[in-house]
Amino acid sequence: MSTKKPTFEQALNAAMHWCGSWDKGELSDEVLADRVSELLESLNGARGFFAISLTIDSPLMDRLPEALVVQLRSAGAIVVDLIVRNLAMSTAMTIHHQRQKDEAQKAGSERVKARCLDLLKVLEPNKVKSRLEQLLRGLQGEGPDVDFLKKWNYDNEQKLAISSSIYAVAEKAN
Repeated sequence: MSTKKPTFEQALNAAMHWCGSWDKGELSDEVLADRVSELLESLNGARGFFAISLTIDSPLMDRLPEALVVQLRSAGAIVVDLIVRNLAMSTAMTIHHQRQKDEAQKAGSERVKARCLDLLKVLEPNKVKSRLEQLLRGLQGEGPDVDFLKKWNYDNEQKLAISSSIYAVAEKAN
């Protein structure tokens, strides 16, 4: 990447390329982590990386190489915020796909949810706790996440499931 911040599409393409190269053994954990750190410097870059890495059929986010964890932790709040939002969205979408009887899409949303839970377990605990508490307040109609939740028009069943996923982070951490 260049010193210019990538667009979301550029970040998607870079993440796809780097994750694919890592899968093939063409990039070490450390080189991949260095490339990802470049994407994590901007919101579009981070969004693009997670849009790919959380959803693709790759062991990367299931294995979580230590070098990558270090970069994700050092990126701080931007990563925690995106993973918490992805946890909420994937949890709600699991219910949506279940209602639509779309088992393939449901399985994909469940995989993203599981990956988010695993990621939140290894990120900076105080940032994670604070961000999850903010989302809980949003589910109760307070704070900055109210608009995020309204945007997606989640119903009560989805909100209850999101709340359960939030508490599952603490359970996974123990």
